[in-house]
Amino acid sequence: MEIDYSNIKVIGFDADDTLWVNETYFRDAESQFAKLLNKFETENKIDQELFKMEIKNLPVYGYGVKGFVLSMVEMALELSNNTVSNETISKILEIGKSMINKPVELLDGVEDVLKQLSKKYKLIVATKGDLLDQERKLEKSGLLDYFHHIEVLSDKKEENYKKLLQHLDIKPEEFLMVGNSLKSDILPLVNLNAKAVHIPFHTTWIHEQVEENETNGKTYKTLESLLQLPKILQ
Repeated sequence: MEIDYSNIKVIGFDADDTLWVNETYFRDAESQFAKLLNKFETENKIDQELFKMEIKNLPVYGYGVKGFVLSMVEMALELSNNTVSNETISKILEIGKSMINKPVELLDGVEDVLKQLSKKYKLIVATKGDLLDQERKLEKSGLLDYFHHIEVLSDKKEENYKKLLQHLDIKPEEFLMVGNSLKSDILPLVNLNAKAVHIPFHTTWIHEQVEENETNGKTYKTLESLLQLPKILQ
């Protein structure tokens, strides 16, 4: 089915793993954490339990590195029956600080695509995560000048996007969202009758994965690279 993009006025971009690398750093941090605590449990089991802890804590801490670090600390205390050393807690904090201080590694063609599209469309960032961390990454990225508006959402559900569209004062059919997560960037927009383009990243957090049946009957475009986006909008 051909998708008509002729009414698009605003294009929203997810940030992490759409504009720059992010999830890879979380996987590396999980591996470091599991090795740090492997005297208490197998590394595979630690990975599983840490994920459960993150999901349990999402309503409290939200998304981002800081909530992830707090979940690691809580998991370390639980695994060790509150005997984990101060040294280990310090190492966990250092894992978190290292994640925050990572350089921003742009994905292929990002700046060229933004430069091209910003001549015709209003571009915004619509992302989840910690506000301070996302602002820091945007500043480091050198991409700020291409965006009219930056929105760091507490979550990416239909209700969040409805509020965003109201704030932008546009109709759903005038909005296109671009992102790597079917759960957060694509399906909520399709359900609102907005347009969405899915650009998968090679690593996806389990929490962001969806079952195949959830995409049945949903109309959206999947591209291999952001570089293909300008062409489909022509």
